[in-house]
Amino acid sequence: MKLSFRWYGPDKDPISLEYISQIPNVASIVMQCYKFKPGLAWESDKIIRIKKLINDHHLNWDVVEWIPVHEDIKLGLPIRDKYIKNYCTTIERLAKEGIKVICYNFMPSFN
Repeated sequence: MKLSFRWYGPDKDPISLEYISQIPNVASIVMQCYKFKPGLAWESDKIIRIKKLINDHHLNWDVVEWIPVHEDIKLGLPIRDKYIKNYCTTIERLAKEGIKVICYNFMPSFN
């Protein structure tokens, strides 16, 4: 078992990685990425930048709390295939950077 800390990112969280890295035995970050819009594939360079920021504080980014599911997927609309492809691309890009856990949240309306 690994002790992790939930972090919302440098723009959303009042608790800095510097402070989190001082918590005894905390080894990794669980991140909720609000800066990424539903339906868009997360850009590799942004994923790498976030990972580097976390690694620079001697922490690992192991878990993504949530990848937003576009409403058109939930509603089964014809354009959903485009958004499903982008969702898969995001998963592939996260995996390439060593992120092995993605929490899945499928709510009937956007949360």
